[in-house]
Amino acid sequence: MENKEIVLSGIRATGNLHLGNYYGALNKFVKMQDDYDCLYFIADLHALTTNPDPKALHENVHNILAEYLAAGVDPDKATIFVQSDVPEISEMYLLLNMHVGIGELMRTASFKDKARKQLGISDDSQDIEKQIIGADTNKRVNAGLLTYPTLMAVDILIQKAHKVPVGKDQEQHLELTRRFARRFNSFYGVDLFPEPENFNFGDHAVKVPGLDGSGKMGKSEGNCIYLVDDEKVLRKKVMRAKTDEGPKEPNSPVSEPVENLFTLLELTSGPEIVQQYRDAYADCSIRYGDLKKQLAEDILKVTTPIRERYNEIRADEAYIAKVVKQGAERARERASKTLSEVREAMGIIRFKG
Repeated sequence: MENKEIVLSGIRATGNLHLGNYYGALNKFVKMQDDYDCLYFIADLHALTTNPDPKALHENVHNILAEYLAAGVDPDKATIFVQSDVPEISEMYLLLNMHVGIGELMRTASFKDKARKQLGISDDSQDIEKQIIGADTNKRVNAGLLTYPTLMAVDILIQKAHKVPVGKDQEQHLELTRRFARRFNSFYGVDLFPEPENFNFGDHAVKVPGLDGSGKMGKSEGNCIYLVDDEKVLRKKVMRAKTDEGPKEPNSPVSEPVENLFTLLELTSGPEIVQQYRDAYADCSIRYGDLKKQLAEDILKVTTPIRERYNEIRADEAYIAKVVKQGAERARERASKTLSEVREAMGIIRFKG
């Protein structure tokens, strides 16, 4: 894999993966593993910023690992690992923080948004920094949330990744990673870190809508179709998806909730089926019940093989342990080399003797 570009991506261990994760990234990960040196990890350290229940965190790590494998990520082609299994990440996180400014971290959009939510501050509130500093200790914003961009930068830089697939909400963090890489290289006069680029898979970003009529599919929004939903649950979710009263006149504009269903149909169905229902909407003959039944059927064709494979893998603890051990060894080999280079550049060198 020495001549292949390094691609890295991680997902926080906060629950099962959904259809948005699959079309937004996971199915592309499967395609990339033959052409790139790919590292895919479960970000359990990042998940700690929300103080999750320890048992739930452990279960989530196992679940997501099994979902990666069930979706077709091959541990013999890609490196699959758990973030906390690479202790070099935690040490370099400390070291890189010495070159990161508090101000630039507090100005990140994601930190402000998450801090507002944790403190119950309105979106239009001014002087968010002052309110964070003066917040009651029972409603504190933890330092891990503030330094989230540093940890993300370390995930990337310690593997010397060239490309990192990120969505719009993470683009600012990736730009900070490039800034931190330049800063470190310049300060110590080394050419240690490449500046990573966003990997867009060569096509437009896929935005998978939720079932609630607006926005994208997301765990926190409660509008998801999970890859491991059984048939009964999945059908019920789709049949309850929000629509409208139906078109009153031919060629009426399509409302957002119905357009979302068409988008899901375009992802999972054939173009002739999509056209059939778009035509029915245009001539006012559409029956939303039929549309939803078709959509559920086509989604199940995608998710059922993944769910069945997931159940097999999830029951095989020995196989999961083997994959995790193999992935940790691979990830640590490169991370250990990078950390040694960082320590040497910073003058933190172990005495010999």
